[in-house]
Amino acid sequence: MTNAAITPAAYAESLLSLEGQLAVVTGASQGIGLAIAECLASAGADVIGVSHDMPEGASAVRTAVEATGRTFTPLRADFSDRGQVTALAADLAGRGVDILINNGGTIRRAPAAVHTDEDFDHVLDVNLRSTFVLSREVGRTMIERGHGKIVNTASMLSFQGGINVPGYTSSKSAIAGLTKALANEWAEKGVNVNAVAPGYVATANTHDLRQDAARSDAILARIPAARWAQPSDIAGAVLFLCSRAADYVNGAILPVDGGWLAR
Repeated sequence: MTNAAITPAAYAESLLSLEGQLAVVTGASQGIGLAIAECLASAGADVIGVSHDMPEGASAVRTAVEATGRTFTPLRADFSDRGQVTALAADLAGRGVDILINNGGTIRRAPAAVHTDEDFDHVLDVNLRSTFVLSREVGRTMIERGHGKIVNTASMLSFQGGINVPGYTSSKSAIAGLTKALANEWAEKGVNVNAVAPGYVATANTHDLRQDAARSDAILARIPAARWAQPSDIAGAVLFLCSRAADYVNGAILPVDGGWLAR
C-alpha cells in the first residue's frame, strides 16, 4: 500500500531503489555484466566488478558505474581456477555484500560425440561450480544478516537442449536447479535467490552469429519481439529481481527472450 504523503511515481521509484547497498557482478567487464553493473549503480548501489581480465584502473565498467556517482571496486578471478574462486568467495564474504549477481560464464562448442572431458569440466567449473561456491559463502553472510538478493544467469538452454553445446546446456540446466534449491532453503531466512534466462543478446559473443544473414533471419523469425535483445534488456530484469519489488519472488527462472520460449 502506498503512503499518501508520496506520489505513485515516487513510490514506484522507491521500490526499485538500491540506495546504500553493495552489489557484486561477475563477468562485469563487458556485455551483459557491464550493463547490469551500470543499471544497479544507477539504482543506487555501489558495485564490485569481477572478471578474469578486470583492469585495476580505467575500464568501461568503472566509467559507467562512477558516472552514476557510485563507487566501483575491481577484482580479478579466473573461474576455471578453483583456488581463485575459493579466495574470491572468502574475500567477498567479508565485505557485507547485499546483492550477488552470478553472471560470469563461458561456452565451448563441439558435437557431443567429440566434446572433450576437458571442455566439459571447464564449462561446469566456470558456469556452475563458481556460482555455487560464491552463493554459498556470500549467502551465508546474507543469512546471518537476514537479507540479501542473489541472481544467477541461466539461459534458454536451461529449458532446451541446444546443439553442439552439451557442457553449456548441462551447466545452465543445473543453474536453474541450483537456483530453486537455494531458494527453498533460504527464502524464509530473508534471502531471495532467482535467475534470469537471457535469449539471443547482441554482444561480442554473438557477433559472428548476427553476421550470418541466414542464421540471424531464422532466429529473428522465431522471436515474437522481432529483434535481438540488448544487454540493457537483461539488466532491467536483474534490477527488478534485486529490488524490493521482488521481495516475494523466490526460485524463479525469468526468461528475458523476447518471447522465444513462448513461440
